[in-house]
Amino acid sequence: MLSAEGIGKNIEQAIENALFELKAPREDVDIKILSEGGLFKKARVLVTISEDEKDKYEKKTVKEQVKEQTAAVSEKKAEVENTKEVKEAQKEEKKQQKTQEKTIKKAEKQEIKQEKKEKEDDKDEDAEEEVYQEKGVDPVEFLEGLFKVAGKDVQIQTSEDEKYVTYSVVGENLGDMIGHRGECYYAINRVLCAVAGKTEKRILLDIGGYKERRNEVLAELAKKTAEKVVKTGRYARLDPMNPSERRIIHATLAEDPRVVTLSRGEEPHRYVMVFLKENEDK
Repeated sequence: MLSAEGIGKNIEQAIENALFELKAPREDVDIKILSEGGLFKKARVLVTISEDEKDKYEKKTVKEQVKEQTAAVSEKKAEVENTKEVKEAQKEEKKQQKTQEKTIKKAEKQEIKQEKKEKEDDKDEDAEEEVYQEKGVDPVEFLEGLFKVAGKDVQIQTSEDEKYVTYSVVGENLGDMIGHRGECYYAINRVLCAVAGKTEKRILLDIGGYKERRNEVLAELAKKTAEKVVKTGRYARLDPMNPSERRIIHATLAEDPRVVTLSRGEEPHRYVMVFLKENEDK
């Protein structure tokens, strides 16, 4: 399940109901308000797993089906204790276990086949497309060449963790390579991910420490906005942001018990709204 509709006496309760059904944290979803509710009307929201997190939740599907089958077998076993059906239930359980094992193995084989198919599809592209999609371009060489053409003397530093590989561009006078509100930075980041091809870990780019500074600015903006909402009692609407920046706003205010954040609008003009969390006892 990648989306769920939540209903409650207020927006926050509706969100919590939908998140409970999805079994997902707030930072993994996009939230759309269907109805803010009122005196005689329930609040309704549509909560959807964000594009960046879909793969993780789709891979859980097979395992969840296996767990459901196991639970069903256990319930059936309890109903037929001390009867001839106990033996039949035991046989059924063994059969289900074998089926589960086959299902898992089949899913693993399908995943392997899909990976092989994707590689074979890449080979069918022309030579230039093959370089970019299958083999990819070395990110360090690409960045060095790009900044050399731009007349910038830089060094490329690489660091990585379990999920990400970060390429940090270090040098002087890099402001024009970042652009207004990071427009040039995000464009370079998209091109870097495209030419690098398929990689085991996600690629992150930092130019002149911009990413860290921008994250700090967004976190501070989120906190100041929350204080303003609490003080005035009125909701606040932030400027449109890309998905990664919106996630920083959501994550920063996720633990603030006074406010709730929602994403609205359509890309590339999607924005974050900050609301005063309603008193549940009212």
